[in-house]
Amino acid sequence: MRLLLLSDQVHPHIHSPRFPHNLPPFDLVLAAGDLPGEYLEYVASKVAVPVLFVPGNHGEEWVWEEGRKKRPGGVVNLHGRLYRHRGLLFYGIGGVPRYREGEGQLAEAELYRMALKPLLLLPRRFLRGRGVDVLLTHAPPPGPTAGEDFAHRGSGAFLLFHRLFRPRLHVHGHTPLVGANPQRRYRTPLGVEVVHAQGYALWDL
Repeated sequence: MRLLLLSDQVHPHIHSPRFPHNLPPFDLVLAAGDLPGEYLEYVASKVAVPVLFVPGNHGEEWVWEEGRKKRPGGVVNLHGRLYRHRGLLFYGIGGVPRYREGEGQLAEAELYRMALKPLLLLPRRFLRGRGVDVLLTHAPPPGPTAGEDFAHRGSGAFLLFHRLFRPRLHVHGHTPLVGANPQRRYRTPLGVEVVHAQGYALWDL
């Protein structure tokens, strides 16, 4: 299965009249937050595969329709939800650890609660090796792709999720990719591939 990963940046290769034919074929879209609702709807209108997203912390994943704010159409809000596709299980946690008041700011206790929500999948974890196959978050886990400042720190709740459910892949956004060769991916000691999705990336499972 090939995944198209998006986050944090409206990329010209995606917001293009040639999309999706300017990319290799893919089977699912995962959007890791801080993307305009209109952009998500645009992607969903151009592809014939599911588009899953989690909200970021800038309050962008909304559209206005008849004077009302609503979530974008044609996409699945994965925050606190499980989604099955071709035998794989996906789970999402939006927002970031609180660093000020505002939309998408979650207390660490709330992030831990969200990380423990799929506990009924623990038997799957022991039978099949993985309780969840892919974790989609906006904030990073602590580690090489987390930021050095307080606002972009990782959440320990995601490390707990890694230990409990052993996802094959953890996709996130939020932290700025700076420097000549910023770290975009790494593998944890538990074997979880962590990928920063800023802009866009293609990933094969």
